[in-house]
Amino acid sequence: MENHTKVAIVTGGGTGIGKAAALALLGAGWRVAVTGRRIEPLQETIAQSGAADRGLPVTCDVTDPASVEAMFASVVKAFGRVDLLFNNAGVSITQPIEDFRIEDWKKVVDTNLNGMFYCLQQAFRIMKSQQPMGGRIINNGSISAYAPRPNSIAYTATKHAVTGLTKTAALDGRKYDIAVGQIDIGNAVTELAARMAKGVQQANGEIKPEPMMDVAIVGQSVLYMASLPLEANVLFHTVKATKMPFEGRG
Repeated sequence: MENHTKVAIVTGGGTGIGKAAALALLGAGWRVAVTGRRIEPLQETIAQSGAADRGLPVTCDVTDPASVEAMFASVVKAFGRVDLLFNNAGVSITQPIEDFRIEDWKKVVDTNLNGMFYCLQQAFRIMKSQQPMGGRIINNGSISAYAPRPNSIAYTATKHAVTGLTKTAALDGRKYDIAVGQIDIGNAVTELAARMAKGVQQANGEIKPEPMMDVAIVGQSVLYMASLPLEANVLFHTVKATKMPFEGRG
């Protein structure tokens, strides 16, 4: 399929990593449904791409299964099919374990785990029944899918769980020609990660600034994974600021 006939959905596409991915896909000729809770950032992403004729802003709350189902239905109505889901929407709340508010725990789990499942499930239902059958799903994990930061139990637990979603969906998707992979990102410059450059708590309790990388690099990584033929799959892709603390002990 040529790029201009391929259809992508990017959740959380109004800011940060989702926006970078949407811009990369639109720049490569994809038709892209950019979704999120607020319409204005979605419209801004599409306007910035210079490809408004191939962009579709769709509001969606991933924590609401009915909202997710309606979003997928509107994309299929507009574009006819779904070839790619970049399952990206997520939130991060940091608190010490003993003080972690139950409502905050539920918010993180509902967005980062439940919301990702709802989108994954809808993508499976559409991709298995469309012609030609199949498609690709890329879940946004994180470096936190492997190693936690201090006071990040909800975010880290959900990102570890995303890895379980990815592995199981990659297995279950084979019979439908659905390729499922995961991108794990470290220290891209976004609104969410901006604090890293100013100073963030390390494992030993010290506050130190960390090296960062341009978020557009992440967009190109998503585009690379998305551009493969369905006979090939990047199951896990880690892209990070080269000198950020991760390998070894820092």
